[in-house]
Amino acid sequence: MSAMPSQPKSVPLPAESRLRQVYDRTDLADAYAIVLPRGTSSDPELLARFVFSHQPRWVSALMEVRDTVVAGFGLKTGRSLRSPEQQRGRIGIFRVYETSAREVIMGEDDKHLDFRASVFYRAASDEPAAEAHLVLSTVVHCHNLLGRSYLTLIAPFHRMVVQAFLRKAAKAGWPRAPQLV
Repeated sequence: MSAMPSQPKSVPLPAESRLRQVYDRTDLADAYAIVLPRGTSSDPELLARFVFSHQPRWVSALMEVRDTVVAGFGLKTGRSLRSPEQQRGRIGIFRVYETSAREVIMGEDDKHLDFRASVFYRAASDEPAAEAHLVLSTVVHCHNLLGRSYLTLIAPFHRMVVQAFLRKAAKAGWPRAPQLV
């Protein structure tokens, strides 16, 4: 019998994350951690691709509404970022800015705000009951009143969406680490 998938928990931005250094000032910063079962891959890019390939249906519907509304303001839409010519160097709709052995940083810049998201792999410590975690963090820097207004409207949805992605990925079963032969 398999164990119940872990639930995401709100945590501080990881101290080791490069995301902490992206902006001098942030208008939103949050992070959610989820326990990874033993044997899960430690590759942050693989984990990021896995998380963002498990979009809940309600999130897809919410993104369609968002795209319809923001297109009128001349902002980037998920539809345009998913186009074939936009896919190189992306994870889902997010441009990849930086990768390391423990973290991938992605995001997008637009006229109202810039944001970055990090998928950070936190290895288990040497303690017997220690567990590895995936930490999904977001920082946002607004440029103007449109950005601050937009952020005020979407922040509660953003938090629900991030947690939903993590729950759905956990339920699907995390990608396994390669087996050594």
